[in-house]
Amino acid sequence: MSSYEEAFRQSVEDPESFWLEAAKAVDWDTAPTRALDDTQAPSYRWFPDGALNTSVNALDRHVAAGAGDRTALIWDSAMVPAKKTYTYAELLDEVATFAGVLRDQGVVAGDRVIIYMPMISEAAIAMLACARIGAVHSVVFGGFAAKELATRIDDARPVVLVTASGGLEPGRTVEYLPMVEAALGLTKTPPHTVIVKDREQIPGSAADYKASTAAWFDWDELVADSSPAEPVSVAATDPLYILYTSGTTGKPKGVVRDNGGHAVALTWSMRNIYDIDAGDVWWTASDVGWVVGHSYIVYGPLMAGATTVLYEGKPVGTPDAGAFWRIISENNVKALFTAPTAIRAVRKADPDAEELTKYSIDTLETLFAAGERLDPDTYEWASRVLERPVVDHWWQTETGWAIAANLRGLDPMPLKAGSPTVPVPGYRVEIVDAHGDLVKANTEGNIVVRLPLPPGTLTGLWQDEDRFRRSYLDTFPGYYLTGDSGYVDEDGYVFVLGRSDDVINVAGHRLSTGTMEAVVASHPAVAECAVVGIRDEIKGQRPSGYVVLKAGVEIDPETLRQELVAMVRDQIGAVATFRDVTVVQALPKTRSGKILRKTMRQIADNEQYTVPSTIEDPAVLEALRAQLGG
Repeated sequence: MSSYEEAFRQSVEDPESFWLEAAKAVDWDTAPTRALDDTQAPSYRWFPDGALNTSVNALDRHVAAGAGDRTALIWDSAMVPAKKTYTYAELLDEVATFAGVLRDQGVVAGDRVIIYMPMISEAAIAMLACARIGAVHSVVFGGFAAKELATRIDDARPVVLVTASGGLEPGRTVEYLPMVEAALGLTKTPPHTVIVKDREQIPGSAADYKASTAAWFDWDELVADSSPAEPVSVAATDPLYILYTSGTTGKPKGVVRDNGGHAVALTWSMRNIYDIDAGDVWWTASDVGWVVGHSYIVYGPLMAGATTVLYEGKPVGTPDAGAFWRIISENNVKALFTAPTAIRAVRKADPDAEELTKYSIDTLETLFAAGERLDPDTYEWASRVLERPVVDHWWQTETGWAIAANLRGLDPMPLKAGSPTVPVPGYRVEIVDAHGDLVKANTEGNIVVRLPLPPGTLTGLWQDEDRFRRSYLDTFPGYYLTGDSGYVDEDGYVFVLGRSDDVINVAGHRLSTGTMEAVVASHPAVAECAVVGIRDEIKGQRPSGYVVLKAGVEIDPETLRQELVAMVRDQIGAVATFRDVTVVQALPKTRSGKILRKTMRQIADNEQYTVPSTIEDPAVLEALRAQLGG
């Protein structure tokens, strides 16, 4: 039996001993004697009698073990440009001091703190500081507009909001403080304190907002007057963070991650999935606002004692398509984790990989990709130019770490283009049909995971147990519904084909088309609309809008497009990349009134499609096909 087969078998047949053994890699204040609590099934808890501190596991224990001089964090900004390195001892001092700032502002264990920041060191410091005092952080991606920020504030009800004067993008700056002020005006439950990290490259400071309903303070001034906070021991089952992900109803879902299961799972994953150990240099080219940034920019690599790179920049244009190779070369990166979108962007800008010849990337052993499907063309290009394994793996905001992967540190397997390889130990992945019955190998169906999910996965949705069960557990009793469709081949390899709901994947960012539709439908000229995700060479998917005008309305299509693009940007954010608008005479629907979004997407992508038997008017579909040139 292979190492993988033995690990997987034990993880599903005897999860108690498997995960208690894995838990020995974590430092506990009270070591758990039990792994799984199933008394509230189908909701489960891991390590119910354990207590620990996540920040201690990321920082203090390495310093105590004599590794304080090891590099913990490298901040590399192609935008400033600037570079700063923190040892474990230095990062611990920064985190403990800012934890003292939060303590001084009245933050106690269990309180929520919103973090709305760009890719600067202070974002990671704020996250770890919250964990140090037992506060629950909720990081909101800096590209989200005021309305989206306000929605998350109202749901999480934070006592403090931590932000910066803004973020830097190629050719422009993004001022955060006006958006924060606007969000505070929209929310019913504003925090009592706003803390601002001033960036000299961007105008605006806390002093400009003294008249606000919240008290605004400067980060550096508070830090100068603070003293370090001691870590607070919390129950393994206490929440570490809330991370909002798009839901099909338009209201974001607050995924809750615990402290104990999260620490055990991520520590296990760094060694077994990614082959990263203490002292290795690891770079995840993502954003701290997304789950990948939480798990593998901040927590995972630091708990493993590795060096993590935090990059402010783009794969191309900052300044060129050699940005990734520069960072690998300068920092001796062992493994890079990024989204297929980034690889496609580099390929488009530099198809012959000429920029790669300018750098030595001898230290790079593996390129990992996740966040969306790694298409075979991109996989083959990257494999060819890098001459290294290009490893796809699949997971979700909800799971927090990989569902399916090629476990490079446990049992490396042959790679198959289009597949993230096999289920990770702890995840019993199965394919079922619409009735919940198992299907044969190579048969497409709904990808589900048999309960219980392993440690580190979501413990629920913030203050919404009913929605948690409706969204993930009720469709197929006994299973977690991934919302993805796909199949498992005869070798046990998983193939993920796409989403089966209205959440689309734009450059690794999960966005609700339902939310976009709500914005588009609010335009006075629009009678009804549909937004579907269509194939995009670079981003994987992009939203495309189809609108039916109200009777008697006359408006120039380009004017309408510009107005709708501006509305979506204002209410959701530039991250939506909503640019395509097509005016149609009618939307294809079933007789029950359901818009045939999947069929519309297939037409737009020039895919083969079958006219549903439930269609109300086939002529509408034919007209759409003719209009789109299908």
